Amino acid sequence: MHRWMPTALVAGAMLAMAGCASPPVALQVYAAGSLREVFTEVGAAHQARTGQPVELSFGASGLLRERIEHGAPAQVFASADTQHPARLAARGGWQAPVVFVRNGLCALAGEQVQVASTTLLATLLRPDIRVGTSTPLADPSGDYAWELFRRAEAVQPGAFAVLDAKALQLTGGAHSPKPPAGRGTYAWIMDQGQADVFLTYCTNAIASQRELPRLQVVQVPPELQVGAAYGVSVRADAPPAAHAFVQTLRSEPAQAVFRRMGFAAP
Repeated sequence: MHRWMPTALVAGAMLAMAGCASPPVALQVYAAGSLREVFTEVGAAHQARTGQPVELSFGASGLLRERIEHGAPAQVFASADTQHPARLAARGGWQAPVVFVRNGLCALAGEQVQVASTTLLATLLRPDIRVGTSTPLADPSGDYAWELFRRAEAVQPGAFAVLDAKALQLTGGAHSPKPPAGRGTYAWIMDQGQADVFLTYCTNAIASQRELPRLQVVQVPPELQVGAAYGVSVRADAPPAAHAFVQTLRSEPAQAVFRRMGFAAP
């Protein structure tokens, strides 16, 4: 058997092997629903720059964590808090989360509601005002809303019981209704008249107002504000591409996109 091949045959063999090379396997990224706009833009830029395909799956962070615990093939998990990824890390198989961006709560109000930042608590406590929230435990946005209720108790005794009893958990649950294609969840809920005031991330509120300009975005006053720290974690056996994607999220170009969408620096 010859130990050499003519140069033309070697070149032909190498071209054939290159032609048979498999494309990169898509990186599986699970992310909080409030990250949809940013991750879609940043993920596309990352893929164009590195050639690494990125497959994005969005949902309520708690529900995503449950899916991962039941075997979903996520390699990167970006949550709207640090608790859910920390829970995965505590079980083993995932790295401890790193905060990569921050958010806050705002009130999204219908045009018929007379409300300002200084009167927000009084408005929320009014018997005729329907207060919408996301679902605690399933979605950190709901957990943050209940933390706001606890802070309200310190400002006005008795407020927690009122808000806890009246809050409508309209989003973020396993069986929460989904908006029609092309509609944002919160703008759709407000457009349907399901709530008079909805407590959600400021980024969601701003996006909803862009979709439905008649909605009001009301800043939560400092004594009630709850900061949302977003944590990202990588599966322990994930490929280097997973770590490269996290580095992209923390890079200045990506952080500029976060700022443009209303997020704050980590």
